[in-house]
Amino acid sequence: MTDSSQEKKLALAGGRTLAYATSGNSSSGTVLLYLHGTFTIGETSRVSSVIASKNIHYICPTLPGWGNTSPPHTSTSYVDCLTSDITALLDHLYPDNGRDIKLYISGGSFGTVSAQILYGAPYDKFRYGRCITGVLLMGGISPFYYHKDYAKHMDWSNYFLAGPPTRWLPFKDLFKKFVRELLFDKMDELEKEEYAKWRAKEGIAEGETERRMATNIVRSVATSWAGFRLQPALLHSDWGFRPDALDEEHSRPFVMVVAGAGDKQGPLGWSQYLAATYQNTKLKTVHGGHISVLYHMHDIWEEFLAGVE
Repeated sequence: MTDSSQEKKLALAGGRTLAYATSGNSSSGTVLLYLHGTFTIGETSRVSSVIASKNIHYICPTLPGWGNTSPPHTSTSYVDCLTSDITALLDHLYPDNGRDIKLYISGGSFGTVSAQILYGAPYDKFRYGRCITGVLLMGGISPFYYHKDYAKHMDWSNYFLAGPPTRWLPFKDLFKKFVRELLFDKMDELEKEEYAKWRAKEGIAEGETERRMATNIVRSVATSWAGFRLQPALLHSDWGFRPDALDEEHSRPFVMVVAGAGDKQGPLGWSQYLAATYQNTKLKTVHGGHISVLYHMHDIWEEFLAGVE
């Protein structure tokens, strides 16, 4: 078992760069791909004990336009860029036996968009789609292009952050408000207790989670704001497939959807749509807001990776 949490960079065609971090057994044929959310990067500085205990190659790429990963070329859609980037990364890490891997794809918040894109992508665009065994969507975002009632589940804060107005409003003016509401301001007393118990169990000092998030926020936009600028158009675009019309092979993998019952950034209604629209799904609801999934990650990983030794 090795820990390679230091960021690596892969040179891509056309002069682009893909940043990523890895942990675990790099020769394992079981791959866990984690796709990050808004204002963070792919990093493995703190890996769940569940993941660390299994024979898994844990791979965390930084998505296009965030951190040290280049944004898509202007002539390339986000969907084509993402499928190409992840294909190149898996080709690089598995040059001899890539077609034989068992691929688990997971994502949190905005990362669930990229997870769904890979899950539903035609195999001629993402051949590793045939290797997908399971998909984990935490605090999921539904495909607005097809989920016509998505805005009904929003409050005013995320309506202006992810709804129709984001296509015209200035992004940086929303940054401070977004981060403040994303973190800990809206916890009720029960969630505060759960958070404190989770920190104690994981050995996390008070304020450490906030500091880590703040550090990753800075790293995510240190090069440019391209990732954030790309986000609104992507949320409202066609992701390359109809979620209610996937064929039998695409619908084969288990899809686990996890939502915080009081999540305002990723409303429960979006996760309910995902669980009702995709096949072979399970919806798990936990108490709390947007970061409440953190307190339940041990059990979530145990369930999602139940078949992995």
